[in-house]
Amino acid sequence: MDTQQFWKLIEEARSQVPAPDNGDAVAEQATALLALRPVQEIVAAQQILWGLMADSYRAPLWGAAYVINGGCSDDGFDYFRGWLITQGRETFERAIGDPDALADLPAVRAFAADGIDIECEEALGMAWNAYQIATGEELPNDSFTNRYPELDPEWGFDFEDDDELSRRLPRLAELYAE
Repeated sequence: MDTQQFWKLIEEARSQVPAPDNGDAVAEQATALLALRPVQEIVAAQQILWGLMADSYRAPLWGAAYVINGGCSDDGFDYFRGWLITQGRETFERAIGDPDALADLPAVRAFAADGIDIECEEALGMAWNAYQIATGEELPNDSFTNRYPELDPEWGFDFEDDDELSRRLPRLAELYAE
């Protein structure tokens, strides 16, 4: 499995659930689909998933998650990026390139209106769970690596600074204004 095949898997899962904005439903379906693949592909999917997590480990995106969820811990940022992965390649890449563009997504607008946090912890275990379903065993710990890059120092301010977040992420700040 390569990155393109991983994204095809996510799109296939999204097409098979009634509400593709529901990250948990997409992750559950992607897990089921992945469990049907050869074990080596499941292991490869784990590395691809954590590569995408590293690619999205960006301070501007963390700032967006902070605005959207009214705060964002380390784990919360992981879960936010898990949801972002379940939304497909186009949305994922767009959000990394312009986190403020998340304000344009209908799902984000709906979640904002309903006061729902955006997160999907289930996405982080897709390959792990698929491996367990397929083999009855746990995914070997040495089957993937995970190294996050340094965060952008230009975003090294306190995310509690609403004025600075509003300046940098104006559309999200407006959408989530109380």
